[in-house]
Amino acid sequence: MSTLPARPRAALLLLAYLAFVSLGLPDGLLGVGWPSIRGDFDVPTEAVGWVLTAGTVGYLTSSVLAGFTLARVGVGALLAGSTLLASLALTGYSVSPVLAVLVGCALLLGLGSGAVDSGLNAYAAGAFGPRHMNWLHAFFGLGVAIGPLIMTAVLSAGLAWRWGYGIVAAAQLVLAVAFALTVRAWQRGVPASTEAGDAIQAPIVRVPVRETLRLPAVWSGTLAFVLYVAIEVSAGLWAFLLLTEGRGLSAAVAGGCVSAYWGSLFVGRIVQGLVAERLGAGLVLRVSLAGMAVGAALIAVPGPALLAVLGLVVVGFAAAPVFPLLTLTTAERVGAAHSDRAIGLQIGAAGIGAALVPAGLGVLIGNTSVQVLGSALLVLALALIALYEWGARRSTGRPTGQPAPTQPGGEGQPASGPVRPVVDGR
Repeated sequence: MSTLPARPRAALLLLAYLAFVSLGLPDGLLGVGWPSIRGDFDVPTEAVGWVLTAGTVGYLTSSVLAGFTLARVGVGALLAGSTLLASLALTGYSVSPVLAVLVGCALLLGLGSGAVDSGLNAYAAGAFGPRHMNWLHAFFGLGVAIGPLIMTAVLSAGLAWRWGYGIVAAAQLVLAVAFALTVRAWQRGVPASTEAGDAIQAPIVRVPVRETLRLPAVWSGTLAFVLYVAIEVSAGLWAFLLLTEGRGLSAAVAGGCVSAYWGSLFVGRIVQGLVAERLGAGLVLRVSLAGMAVGAALIAVPGPALLAVLGLVVVGFAAAPVFPLLTLTTAERVGAAHSDRAIGLQIGAAGIGAALVPAGLGVLIGNTSVQVLGSALLVLALALIALYEWGARRSTGRPTGQPAPTQPGGEGQPASGPVRPVVDGR
């Protein structure tokens, strides 16, 4: 019987890409739709904080829990149920009579989205290569970009904002049905196809939760996601303020430069997905982390606005493959038997990094100057490099991305190997 890794079906890849697009769509809807929502409910602008907080709580909760229950529930069932929950939540948005109901729906949407994000990342880390892993995350950015276009088109047509959420809810429902119809195809250990046409049944490895939580590599990886997402979000959030108040650009030009930052992140994931497949995830990760530090240093150096803009583009392009490749190499750092749980913790930590660190940086900027942004990003980037190197060496004793031993459940089990764990939830 062949022991070659399975090639994912085109249908599963397509569903995975669509799922990542769907994860980004609601984020894009809220920014454009909030002024209309606020007017309908007669609430102040800052009331959006309740919506965001509820969504974040739901997202963090489900992303962590999904990592600890994925082996029991099964990735196909998790994706079908979570996408259905997201569809129901978005439907709730479209019919909410008061803000309190919408906030409750935001909590449900967070629960659905977090489980989809964690479950798909865990599955992709074991089934897809560096190219598809990067492209999946690029398609999340595509979803964020499409969301505002949908809401803008709805409002421009003279329709209520509720139609925007209704359209996306319908799309999520179709996706949930597709996941439900392909539940068996998502089973790990029973690949859709292999080069020799053989089905490979993975051995079962049962690992107590406490063993996962004892691993230093689990927690160093979790903290790495906090630092990475903090850099990505902080750069995008505060760049406009830096370029206008700190470097004297007009609002229109600065806005275009911020768009260039996010664009470089999208393009970087497309391009570097191909590069990582040729050169290996470990090498690309190290170069990318170094590039983030170089870009942050360019932002930190006092000088013309062009220097800061160049730094932002460098940070965006260099950062592009970090999130997907850190996810992809999780099993190399913690062992395949612990990877689902570790990925769940990492996805949850990403939400913390996106919420708390940029907010704290805003307080720092408010009490000092916006010029501190570059220095703060540089400190975070250097800390991320140090943490990554420490975690990679402490967990396996070898650089991440190098060939791993193939014992079932071993610390070095490669992410793409045929052995997949079934955890007992204790």
